[in-house]
Amino acid sequence: MIDQRGAHAAGEATSVGFQYVFPAIRGVQAGREFFVSMCPLRLIPKIFVFDDDEIAPEVRAQRVLNKGRLPALTRYILDNPDDYVFSALTASIDGEITFEGIASEGTGMRAGQIRVPMAARFLINDGQHRRAAIELALKENPDLGDETIAVVFFHDAGLGRAQQMFADLNRHAVRPSRSIGVLYDQRDDLASLTRLLALKSSVFKQHVEMESSTLSARSRKLFTLSALHSGNQSLLQGLELKRDEAAVLAQAFWEYVDTLIPEWGMVRDRRMTAPDVRQNYIHSHGIALHALGRVGNSLLRESVDATVWQPRLKKLAAVDWARTNPDWEGRAIIGGRVSKSHAQVALTVSYLRRILKLRLSPEEQRAEDAYQRGES
Repeated sequence: MIDQRGAHAAGEATSVGFQYVFPAIRGVQAGREFFVSMCPLRLIPKIFVFDDDEIAPEVRAQRVLNKGRLPALTRYILDNPDDYVFSALTASIDGEITFEGIASEGTGMRAGQIRVPMAARFLINDGQHRRAAIELALKENPDLGDETIAVVFFHDAGLGRAQQMFADLNRHAVRPSRSIGVLYDQRDDLASLTRLLALKSSVFKQHVEMESSTLSARSRKLFTLSALHSGNQSLLQGLELKRDEAAVLAQAFWEYVDTLIPEWGMVRDRRMTAPDVRQNYIHSHGIALHALGRVGNSLLRESVDATVWQPRLKKLAAVDWARTNPDWEGRAIIGGRVSKSHAQVALTVSYLRRILKLRLSPEEQRAEDAYQRGES
């Protein structure tokens, strides 16, 4: 194996003559054999190992396991037992691999089974977090053990090859945009609410980029779906509402905000273009929607009655959203560019709260104090 051989010497002595047998399809990549198989989930934690995080990076073949990712992955499996989806694991086998085809010629030469000595080591090249999440999920729901996951087996050709495999498998991986994640997420109620607003609301209809989380300079869209989702998330956080109630409230909130930001309506009426508004104002950017949501959340926590929160929100009409407003520099704009960092969101929220005569949270007050000290 790549390393850690000695720890398994005793196990090897007692497993001589015993084998793992996997149904498999044989393939060839770059002149090397590989095999695709299906493994029961209960077998995954028992035979697949990943490198100890105490080993130096240069003698490991994987990144250190990020245990912070495991609770979400585990809950994903447990909460969606009827429709969770996991892609294949990729593993190297340090040991002899014997393939037995179901026929000596034709397509049957590619399908059959592989035999692997139990003394062999299995190292995951790609999928260590899925493997760890499967192990945790099995502890809570052992019935999942009979389900299977695809595994791609390669023969272990040493540490250098394993490290190169990891680099190659991750070299061209591209995380999907947050917008398309919201667009395709059928489980999350907030994602569904956001899609509905984007498609049906008079404020957002035909003016939301549904796939990309960034807008090109010439885009005719005013908002991104991911920015609207962040705004809804901050707006509805902590409110005990049924799904339909949340949808109605969110729509009412954004439609009222729309009356306080005339440029949004001017784009719909074609008196201004979306590129001009994005270039000259910050109110359609993600930081503004997020900040507006947080301010709205404070009002809605006190009362969801429109006759109560709308008059208090009306002062937003006095906000100068233009990029040329010097108040935004260092607050929402850094070096001439709109920034949505955590600190910038807090500073933008505190700015809006001051205009609305709302109390700042401790975090916002600390950010505001630091900003003011920096100005002096």
